[in-house]
Amino acid sequence: MSRIETAFEGLRARGEKALVLYVTAGDPSLTDLPDIVDALVEGGADIVEVGIPFSDPIADGPTIQASTQRALDRGVTPIAVLETVAAFSGKVPTVLMGYYNPVLRMGLETFAKRAGGAGVAGAILTDLTPEESDDWVAASRARAIASVFLAAPTSTDARLDEVCKRANGFVYAVSRTGVTGAAQEVPPDVQDLVRRVKSRTEVPVCVGFGISTPDHVRMVCEVADGAVIGSWLVQWLAEHWRVGAGRAELVDRIRSLKEATRG
Repeated sequence: MSRIETAFEGLRARGEKALVLYVTAGDPSLTDLPDIVDALVEGGADIVEVGIPFSDPIADGPTIQASTQRALDRGVTPIAVLETVAAFSGKVPTVLMGYYNPVLRMGLETFAKRAGGAGVAGAILTDLTPEESDDWVAASRARAIASVFLAAPTSTDARLDEVCKRANGFVYAVSRTGVTGAAQEVPPDVQDLVRRVKSRTEVPVCVGFGISTPDHVRMVCEVADGAVIGSWLVQWLAEHWRVGAGRAELVDRIRSLKEATRG
């Protein structure tokens, strides 16, 4: 059983849903990343997604785009990210999130080997369609890395079939059309998307894009197995982390989000 599967099994036993938190590697600096993850875990993060900076983040809104550019300006590379992830991946299931080009450029098997050696539990390649993913799925599963795929409100039944046939770890249900970014409200039709996915697979389903408050988390956890928070956290870190300053406030904020996943 993979570490992600074990995490969801434990959550079900406790009557909780998953709190999945996204951070961009290298923003703040890459040397801060282990301390940031330590604070997230203390606050109650169940899974941490680590974004690999890429020059053309087409699925991301302005907050994560800006964060990615700052990381690139600091010289952050995929190899440096993997080396840093190895320092904390034993604390919590760690999922890499990024784009296919850096993986393809390094070589699928080489990337999977390096990621597996760093203790990575899963990977989300946002622009890799399931129909073209079989080589990556084979390479990643050979290293015990879960392949997480995206499902959108606009996904056809045929596309959801393809996603669910290949996904393990969890399915990432996108709450809305468009790009990432914190929002005031989570579209209620995301519940229909979650039900469509769940009718096709027993793999857990987590909802992301626009999730930023405990109320959002409660709403999606009524039907989903977890909530993913990215842009809000990325912006908070950019404004308040300051080499660990504000750590106590961050832990408290994460605790309030985690509490919303319980019962």
